[in-house]
Amino acid sequence: MVRRGQRSRRRTGSGAAGVLRLLFFVLLIAVGGLAWLVFMPYGPSGETFVELAPGSSTVRMGRQLEAAGVVRSQYAFDLVRWWKRGTLKAGEYRFDHPAAVTEVYARISHGDVYTRTVIIPEGASLFEIAARLEQAGFGSRQSFLDGAARQVGLVTDLDPGATSLEGYLFPDTYHFARKFGPTQICAAMVRRFRAVATQLGLKGNMHRVVTMASLVERETAVDAERPLVAGVFENRLAKKIPLMTDPSVIYGLELDGRWRGAIHQSDLKLDTPYNTYLHTGLPPGPVANPGLRSLRAAMEPAKSDYLYFVAAGANPQGRSLFSSTIEEHARNVAGYRHAVKKAGGR
Repeated sequence: MVRRGQRSRRRTGSGAAGVLRLLFFVLLIAVGGLAWLVFMPYGPSGETFVELAPGSSTVRMGRQLEAAGVVRSQYAFDLVRWWKRGTLKAGEYRFDHPAAVTEVYARISHGDVYTRTVIIPEGASLFEIAARLEQAGFGSRQSFLDGAARQVGLVTDLDPGATSLEGYLFPDTYHFARKFGPTQICAAMVRRFRAVATQLGLKGNMHRVVTMASLVERETAVDAERPLVAGVFENRLAKKIPLMTDPSVIYGLELDGRWRGAIHQSDLKLDTPYNTYLHTGLPPGPVANPGLRSLRAAMEPAKSDYLYFVAAGANPQGRSLFSSTIEEHARNVAGYRHAVKKAGGR
């Protein structure tokens, strides 16, 4: 009897152990399957975009990612979200290589949205900005110019007489979403201008300050000279002497579609509202989009008796030459021409 009981207990123990082993193997397979789903790289080998709308649930995001072929299973994404408990950020994401679900999740939780970088240099005009945006893939140059013209209302509170956004599209490095159009781009650049204007305490006649700053920006890239250039222009305005600034003439030619890439003597005689050789006073509006230092110079021009200068951009020596009399200016011009010849120019 004792032996039979022992054999029975052995058989029962053996059965329980078998069940445990089976459960262990099932669990092992399940864990392995989950690990495979979560950690094994998967996804497109080419460029794939997924736009996750604001307010999307984790379930919806997982479904979108699975449908786009970015993750094997939306449930794996749900699992990682439950494990990490982070906040997912809406936006457009670009995927171009197989990746683990954990990597996909990390990118979305960090808000690593896809953008295109556009660098707008100080002194770029509306036309130059349009060309750069076209090059970066944001539609045609003309579509931006047309769109910007419709957005002049963005600055009417700053400049009630503004007929264009010229001067108010602040130069900076921008990161725009792929689907941004003129409306969003102009709004972002004007917002940046407003932030800088607040930083500088820019107030009063905004139109005049920005127009002056745009001339300063186009005339010199030397920071120390900007207040001096602004001072020269203010002195000439006070004496009702024409400003005779080439950047303004060029801008008028661009508006009329007559700019040939270089300024000619005949251009200086062409009567446009922006021809500061023929008309006294400031041009009708900004001729470019000035940066912070030129805006500050326009607000705080240097006090001097200078009435003339040879611009740094035209001088091979890389600095502007300032003078108080026409005779001194003539000597500076002659010196500039000699330097150009010496440098191999004409």
